[in-house]
Amino acid sequence: MNPTLRAEVQAWIADDPDPKTAAQLQSLMDAEDESTLGKYFNGFLQFGTAGLRGPIGPGPSCMNRAVVGRTAAGIASYMKKRGMTKVVVGRDARYGSEDYTIETAEIMSGAGMDVYVLPRPLPTPVLAFATAHLGCDIGIMVTASHNPPQDNGYKVYVGPVADGINYASSQIISPTDGFIATDIDAVTSLKSLPRGSKWTELTEEVITEYVKRTSALAPRPGDLKIVYTAMHGVGTETIQRVFNHAGFATLILVDEQCTPDPDFPTVAFPNPEEPGAIDLALKKARDFGADLVIANDPDADRCAAAINDPQVGWRMLRGDELGIVFGEWIARSKPKGSFANSIVSSSALRKISSHYGIDFQEVLTGFKWIAKIEDLAFGYEEAIGYAVDSDNVNDKDGISAAIFLAQIAMDLKRDGLTISDLLNQVWERHGFHGTEQISIRVTDMSAITNVLTGLRANPPREIAGRAVESIDDLAAPNDGLPPTDGLRIWLAGGIRIIVRPSGTEAKMKCYIEVVTATSDESQKLLDEIRQPLKELLS
Repeated sequence: MNPTLRAEVQAWIADDPDPKTAAQLQSLMDAEDESTLGKYFNGFLQFGTAGLRGPIGPGPSCMNRAVVGRTAAGIASYMKKRGMTKVVVGRDARYGSEDYTIETAEIMSGAGMDVYVLPRPLPTPVLAFATAHLGCDIGIMVTASHNPPQDNGYKVYVGPVADGINYASSQIISPTDGFIATDIDAVTSLKSLPRGSKWTELTEEVITEYVKRTSALAPRPGDLKIVYTAMHGVGTETIQRVFNHAGFATLILVDEQCTPDPDFPTVAFPNPEEPGAIDLALKKARDFGADLVIANDPDADRCAAAINDPQVGWRMLRGDELGIVFGEWIARSKPKGSFANSIVSSSALRKISSHYGIDFQEVLTGFKWIAKIEDLAFGYEEAIGYAVDSDNVNDKDGISAAIFLAQIAMDLKRDGLTISDLLNQVWERHGFHGTEQISIRVTDMSAITNVLTGLRANPPREIAGRAVESIDDLAAPNDGLPPTDGLRIWLAGGIRIIVRPSGTEAKMKCYIEVVTATSDESQKLLDEIRQPLKELLS
């Protein structure tokens, strides 16, 4: 066995606070399973702008108590250098989430921090709210959002101004992530660090205050039949309280998916966007004659919806369609502040903003960028992330989006209209914006790098018989945005294609937008482009 690897594994075992993962590694050492150990010791799990996220397992390349403890120690070091003292920690219901929360609290307490812990598994937006509501310097959410069951992760929020950035209780961006990563790297031994047992388990007050403020988004409740699924996550209790407090009818729950289950047994992937994920909800909607279907992802920071479309029956709204519904509705109220979306989202929100004379900003993919816009009246990304109440939660929030959507549907119903009618009003004014996302899962992220490198070296002249008019390399931007890995391709006819690696999963993502007079024309174009594009990217 490689002596360098053997020494690294032995040192890690000696420092591992968790006897279970230490025993796993020892068994692999005894079996001299160098191949498996090589996977677990393929560098420290990267800390970036999404915090941590990866598979649960032993060693530095996975999510476990040792990695979380060192990360917490690195964040504590970062805090001390900036005079920060107050941290709040929340968790979802995934495997390991409670252990990682306690690990974090012990290390933070040992470092002399004033530590607060949410009382049970709760939605990520509640943690984001608590960070601001309690005046915390740092918020930490133990979650892997909508990743597969074997993953867990760690989202980090900053409360005040830090590193020249007005965070206002939003997720970290560069250079903060780099500073924290450097402080994590400087942790050489976890067992040598002091551990504390003093932290405050928060009462219901912070949750009740979140419920009260969020329910205020729906001042005109009504008797809508709404089917809801939490996708085996933590959203059910909080969203029920919000809807009840607002005065809406009790939600019709998808029983099989309403309680937290880290195995996510009824879905292939616990993401409402994935094919088949909300089939149970759609069946329930048909059975109950529902008005609307609402779905959250497992940590409830994203919101999806389905409507009974007069043309095709029950169908999911695309993330962009729901963003356009919110944007148009809010724009009509003549809000103060700015609208924003990510570069991969539909161009329709920019046109809505222009129509109503609202400032509009486009940012990189990821809500951490949208949340940095001052006076954000509304922001969204096509991956079903929406901020309809950034004063209270400066992040995407699937609970506030859900209650706000219910209010829109109720107001429309009183006027004899539907969400489909609202969308059609926008399409008549700005043209039909057809969007589609193609995701290609990979086992090795280097496959995505190879595809993008190949496209840069040998750019295509045409795709699906349509000329490539220009290509923007997002790594060398000319529009004022920070550089990011990806390409924006413009085809004849104003067709926009963006190709980029996912920031949170082993996926290559491709986003298509076409603008036509009708839905049928858009669908025809998307059908023509889809397969040639998949072939180009694979």
